[in-house]
Amino acid sequence: MAIAMDIKAAIAAERRELADMLDALPSDAWDAPTLCAGWRVREVAAHMSMGFRHSFGRQARELLKARGNLNRMTDRLARKDAAAAAPPELAAFLRDNAHHPWTPPVGGLTSALGHDVVHGLDIAVALGLDRRVPDDRLRTVLDATGPRSAKFFGADLTGIALHADDLDWSFGSGTPVHGTAQDLVLVTFGRKLPPGRLRGEHSDRFVAV
Repeated sequence: MAIAMDIKAAIAAERRELADMLDALPSDAWDAPTLCAGWRVREVAAHMSMGFRHSFGRQARELLKARGNLNRMTDRLARKDAAAAAPPELAAFLRDNAHHPWTPPVGGLTSALGHDVVHGLDIAVALGLDRRVPDDRLRTVLDATGPRSAKFFGADLTGIALHADDLDWSFGSGTPVHGTAQDLVLVTFGRKLPPGRLRGEHSDRFVAV
């Protein structure tokens, strides 16, 4: 129970901090690309609040329209919602729903925290913002890393040992790849990073070209 309460508090804090980050963006930043391929800042922000604004039934109907393709469904909703809501509204959705109990279909509270942390970093890293996710949140997300989750998010970690420079955390076996904990979170979620953020012989596998 205590662990669940801690994660709920971390989710709420993350959402409030991300809302503050979004509120501080200049207007042109909302149309800038992010690490989430094909989405601008406004689509990522809209997607982060999808679970608050659309009922399970609505999402199920949208999934049927997308012929069961989850990625197609979430892309369609993100684009539609991003066009319908102004930037201040998108930020407010996160702040006003800081304690919303939504979780992804699998993974529970830890996955909900990972969802918020990663999409926040999708924006912050792409825009070059100096945002540091607290270590306890990063560790919670990193400790949930496994072969199944990496495969789900399209992260090819074959033959790679990830080593965090700023936390006592590692994953996998093989050629070492070093980076900050929050950059390695992005790697485990299948993201491609800007050059120069990772070190190691095969670090270019995780760099955007």
